[in-house]
Amino acid sequence: MIYLDNAATTKVCPEAAEAVLYAMTEAFGNPSSLHGLGIEAEKLINFSKEKIASAIGGIPSEIIFTSGATESNNLAIFGLAENYGRRKKKIVTTAVEHPSVLEAMKKLASDGYELTVVEPDSNGEITEDALVGAVDGSTCLISAMLVNNETGYILPVSRAFSRIKKLYPDCMTHCDCVQGFMKLPLSAKALCADAISLSGHKIYAPKGVGALWVKKGVRVAPILRGGGQQNGLRSGTEAVPLIYGFGKAVEALSKTVGTRFEHAEEIRDYAVNRISEIDGAVINSKENASPYILSIALPGIKSETVLHYLEQSGIYVSSGSACSRGKKSSVLAAFRFPAKIADSTVRISTSFETEKEDIDALVRGLRLANETLVRTK
Repeated sequence: MIYLDNAATTKVCPEAAEAVLYAMTEAFGNPSSLHGLGIEAEKLINFSKEKIASAIGGIPSEIIFTSGATESNNLAIFGLAENYGRRKKKIVTTAVEHPSVLEAMKKLASDGYELTVVEPDSNGEITEDALVGAVDGSTCLISAMLVNNETGYILPVSRAFSRIKKLYPDCMTHCDCVQGFMKLPLSAKALCADAISLSGHKIYAPKGVGALWVKKGVRVAPILRGGGQQNGLRSGTEAVPLIYGFGKAVEALSKTVGTRFEHAEEIRDYAVNRISEIDGAVINSKENASPYILSIALPGIKSETVLHYLEQSGIYVSSGSACSRGKKSSVLAAFRFPAKIADSTVRISTSFETEKEDIDALVRGLRLANETLVRTK
């Protein structure tokens, strides 16, 4: 099996798997309980808070655990808007965000907020100036992702948020860092973000756990109400096994971000050179994109056709965002890809386990697909 769909989800690493098992079978107490088992479970949560906060330059008390990035994005957007949008009713995002951001923003718009969506320019770029220019004195919130999940495009979040904070200190800044966390150098301070969304299953932790970092002093209204866990910001008994697995995955990766990034660059460059040898193949990703994601196309051949053709040889890629379930990508359209290219786009997303031999096998499969599959008119 050659797995090249890591932007959709990753294989759980041994450290995380062992941690999950330990928390389920040994430290299985309710972390709100006052007895020994409960205290042990609470220690596991605190361990993960420390590891995740440290990885982005924050402090443990700033970490809120959620069920995943979708909940983290919703909590940030709705929670910040409720507290900071009472008098300022403008919100800003980009056209290339994950649906959990875009749909949340659209819901706020239907509730009376003024929504501005920043589109890529004629070169398919979302510029720093465009993000800053979309914000004004009536803006309560801007949400922009760090790394696009379909193309690997890196948005100028840090520079834009820095300028926005200088011009409009009361405007809240939120960043979906799901595809950047533990892959790119990442600092909450450098991002100038008030809230950052993270996901476990993109970094070799289990599915079903995420986190929201909220800068100390920033007020987020809860979207779940109940027993008041996590300082009332996210009620419900914490999923200790998943949370502990998340923390252990971060611990396992924390010392190798730089070396894994260099490896990803080497694999990406090799893949670009090899795929470019295929007649008619198109490289969609820009040179300065995240090296972990490479978007390509075999024009005229449907992406899902290529996906299933490669799967027959045990090679797993994606036809786009796994969250879209085969729907046409609005992100590729926003990036101004021609419809023929968008319909033929395949996403390759690597991990630290990906080797050049895996790329060689992929290229063999793509070349055969290019030569044998029927093209649409």
